[in-house]
Amino acid sequence: MEKKLKPETLCVQAGWQPKKGEPRVLPIYQSTTFKYDTSEQMARLFDLEDSGYFYTRLQNPTNDAVAAKIAALEGGVGAMLTSSGQAANFYAIFNICQAGDHFVCASAIYGGTFNLFAVTMKKLGIEVTFVDVDASEEEINAAFQPNTKALFGETISNPSCAVLDIEKFARIAHSNGVPLIVDNTFATPINCRPFEWGADIVTHSTTKYMDGHATAVGGVIVDSGNFDWEAHADKFPGLTTPDESYHGLTYTKAFGKMAYMTKATAQLMRDLGSIQSPQNAFLLNLGLETLHLRMPQHCRNAQAVAEWLEANEKVAWVNYCGLKGNKYYDLAQKYLPNGSCGVIAFGLKGTREDAIRFMDNLKLACIVTHVADARTCVLHPASHTHRQLSDEQLREAGVAPDLIRLSVGIEHVEDIIADLEQAME
Repeated sequence: MEKKLKPETLCVQAGWQPKKGEPRVLPIYQSTTFKYDTSEQMARLFDLEDSGYFYTRLQNPTNDAVAAKIAALEGGVGAMLTSSGQAANFYAIFNICQAGDHFVCASAIYGGTFNLFAVTMKKLGIEVTFVDVDASEEEINAAFQPNTKALFGETISNPSCAVLDIEKFARIAHSNGVPLIVDNTFATPINCRPFEWGADIVTHSTTKYMDGHATAVGGVIVDSGNFDWEAHADKFPGLTTPDESYHGLTYTKAFGKMAYMTKATAQLMRDLGSIQSPQNAFLLNLGLETLHLRMPQHCRNAQAVAEWLEANEKVAWVNYCGLKGNKYYDLAQKYLPNGSCGVIAFGLKGTREDAIRFMDNLKLACIVTHVADARTCVLHPASHTHRQLSDEQLREAGVAPDLIRLSVGIEHVEDIIADLEQAME
């Protein structure tokens, strides 16, 4: 049996295996289309009878190599890159839900995902019920309906920094015959691999730590290959009954463990087209090569900053699961023993205006809508990313009106703390 490579090695080596005389570095296949010698070869590709490249909207060698690297890092059977994290989460749900269906979701999630699920997908006839991430199994089970098709949560929620009890959520999902989909953006597979705890599908905004340098927007869906769609065939007809657009092919019968990923590519990417450009996939791959080096530095810095904030009399509260008194500390020790991420949620004593004045006085840390890249940055979700939500919705999403989201970068930690200190003065 082949030795399983460590994540550090996969970051550098997985995905692209050049043959004799081929480029050592993954090339950018900047082509919309690919040549074939006979009409029959092309026909077989269109019928999903052969695998290969014919049009970049469906597959591209650069994108596929990077998707394969991420699948290896997460321990999945396959992956698909998308144009953004939003597209990844939309496709992950839409691949198994249609009009008249329902899914359950932890309420502590990114504001953009909350809006996608609660507002936009509702227009498509897909309903969602939000549950408190810390709710009991009984409460979460009560949210399920006969037409429920999935359970969704974030490993570490953006921006509230709640930690998902993955095993508990997986148990609830599986007892109801549906997959658990986990957005693993903040933890990355360096700090948590949700499949090892029972999750079935993982998504990422690759825009964040995976790219790591704020250069390229992107997303990815990874399938563990573990969920048995056939065992719940009546719930997932899209996967277990013939697809007329491919001459009556049935995904689970034709592709086995790759059924979910093949359907996502052959149907959703074909029809909706949210592809990642090969240029962006190339940049993402460069980021992935140092992911295993950057994540420990983000975590070391964030731990020191969180401890400094906790000891500061101007700070009202700090939520960072690496702090011993934190309500998620025990869950973090279980799921994130090597560190969580560089993102800290905290509030200052005083008014919303005080928080804004503090942020305006920062010099090293920039006010940007981004999070989770090499540079320290800061955001006030209630007035920026989540401003479309009411105060009640903010609280439901775990976003206190005074919450400041601090994304600690990989600079020297003393310089980061000095900047926070001068801004508080």
